[in-house]
Amino acid sequence: MKTVYETTGTCSKAIVLDVDDATGVINSVQFIGGCAGNTMGISQLVRGMKAEDVINKLEGIRCGMKPTSCPDQLACALKQVMAK
Repeated sequence: MKTVYETTGTCSKAIVLDVDDATGVINSVQFIGGCAGNTMGISQLVRGMKAEDVINKLEGIRCGMKPTSCPDQLACALKQVMAK
């Protein structure tokens, strides 16, 4: 299922993600805004992984003094998708 998640507390403004409803496998992730190299790298690394594995690895990561980060926001987005 394709979803747009509006991020908070990060340079990126949103995350567009596609997660397979049946398997929970991530088909694609695209960050809107943010540090291009980092967000493209994250997107490539998580493609093909199960959403719950990505959540476990990325949840709670902070960016400097910010209480969140782009990886943490991806975990939040995935948790929202998996709750549906």
